[in-house]
Amino acid sequence: MGARPIALLNSIHFGSPEHVKTKSLLNGVVSGIGGYGNCIGIPTVAGETKFNETYNENILVNAMAVGHAKKDKIFYSKAKGVNKSVVYVGSKTGRDGIHGASMASAEFNENSEEKKPTVQVGDPFTEKLLMEACLELMKDNSIISIQDMGAAGLTSSSVEMASKGELGIELELDKVPCREENMTPYEMMLSESQERMLIILEDKKEKEAKKIFDKWDLDFVVIGKTTNTNNLTLKYDNKTVGEIPIEALASKAPLYDRKWIKKKSNKKKINLKDLKKIKIEDALIKILSSPNHSSKNWITNQFDQSVMCDTAQKSGSDSAIIRIHNKDKAIAVSVDSSANYCKSHPVTGGKQIVCESWRNLISVGAKPLAITNCLNFGNPENQEVMGEFVECLEGIKEACEFLNYPVVSGNVSFYNGTNNKNINPTPVIGGVGLISNLSNAISHGFKKDNSILILIGKTFGHLDQSCFLKENYSIIGGAPPEVNFLNERNNGEVLLKLIKQKLVLSSHDVSSGGLITAISEMAIASGLGAKIYKPKNLANLFNYFFGEDQARYVIEINENNLSKTEKILKDNSIYFEKIGFTQKKVLEIEGELNIATNDLFKINNQWYKNL
Repeated sequence: MGARPIALLNSIHFGSPEHVKTKSLLNGVVSGIGGYGNCIGIPTVAGETKFNETYNENILVNAMAVGHAKKDKIFYSKAKGVNKSVVYVGSKTGRDGIHGASMASAEFNENSEEKKPTVQVGDPFTEKLLMEACLELMKDNSIISIQDMGAAGLTSSSVEMASKGELGIELELDKVPCREENMTPYEMMLSESQERMLIILEDKKEKEAKKIFDKWDLDFVVIGKTTNTNNLTLKYDNKTVGEIPIEALASKAPLYDRKWIKKKSNKKKINLKDLKKIKIEDALIKILSSPNHSSKNWITNQFDQSVMCDTAQKSGSDSAIIRIHNKDKAIAVSVDSSANYCKSHPVTGGKQIVCESWRNLISVGAKPLAITNCLNFGNPENQEVMGEFVECLEGIKEACEFLNYPVVSGNVSFYNGTNNKNINPTPVIGGVGLISNLSNAISHGFKKDNSILILIGKTFGHLDQSCFLKENYSIIGGAPPEVNFLNERNNGEVLLKLIKQKLVLSSHDVSSGGLITAISEMAIASGLGAKIYKPKNLANLFNYFFGEDQARYVIEINENNLSKTEKILKDNSIYFEKIGFTQKKVLEIEGELNIATNDLFKINNQWYKNL
């Protein structure tokens, strides 16, 4: 589209750590992301890694790319004009990736490893060359339309370009550059070999365009033309080997209206009185050392996070921050998912994950602009799964509309399951926000000792579907916490005002694991500790410290700015409470918790060593 990629993010989900394949899959995926991303010179700045037995036989690897483009230099895939040159650029076509798209739209079984040839073989060095060549060509007015060859390769790219332009397209397959002998038209059209683009050029631009791709040592071949037939016409060996109306493959392709069942609400609450008593300190240690909450530094350290020298804040905070090159402004980016919430109550889960994305951007001082998504679900032919999909979308829609936080792109991935066992519904939300002045950006680590800690947002003590119950009692039950859009918007917008006025030293949203987990993460990131007061409004300490009520933030305030901060919060009718203060070396709750910050760090970094 004319954008230079400036950041990569990922959301990767694996099965239970005890599963026989988890370790090898985890190492392979991380190695693949790091190896490819590091070679193409784009920083991998943020991500999430989660584990759940629902992904035992069907892991999820979602990737997000963020680019920077000039408004007057945005390119689209809509074909225009008749008898325009259709140009193939990039790598040669091989037999890798044939039926890759159809493989991705089928459930796995015990014979899934036989599908290995359907997986594309990537070459990051060629990808880098292709990226630079395309960006160079985009500097003039040669390109009418351009599209990458993704799923279904040459078929999808040519058909989609022609369909959008209400044109036909004719391809001479003898001219397609192939790296394997005796490839058939069928194989050429369905190969998903990587590092390839299809371009439609303006008249008489072929010669100059070819010079660019020759310089970058890439194939550049005119393989066809646009027509007024509204057909996809395929020629090979002086014969017409394919002829089909474009609209049959695109605009008039079958539309599914699948039956679905509404998810039954689970209103049964978990009663803590029925559970074995534990200590707050032991519960916190269990969470911080768990696979889903332990440090992922061993992953992120394998990624180049700083190439291009514009990464202002790396992974580990609520959002990564990328400076716009040679500008004072920056963008914040994040990825989030919450499969358990979505499984329990899809509408609420859909709302929650959008709001969490919103909070993660707010927490670093960014104004949320837009989201992209990857909607990962099981078999849509199953009415319950289809119901999860429909209701999650409804929740996402409601949240985006209320927060003025639009969905600008996305992807849907169905049939994620093995042997008729579906994954939990896993919509992944990628958020992008704007920091108008980089000096306003903040992070979640404590900045100094003896500063004031304030909790924005009211705590009700919601423990159903919480990390506390899962990690300490192996209980996943009840309903997710309610989402109040008004509180989400107001609390976030007012916090953004405080940050812009430089009243906030650090900030962190409260999400999985609750308040004490959020405070612990702030302590681990900084090496400083904190003393936290016991609550006045909730008798049960577990509800208070581990409840996952939404629309909450922990902020660190210089004591000199306390009165001004409190006034702004009160004037905007924001619920808040002073919950403690920072101190050196120790995180403590009087009579309940006393852990050295160094020990917190060790606890949070020990899990992978035991995998």
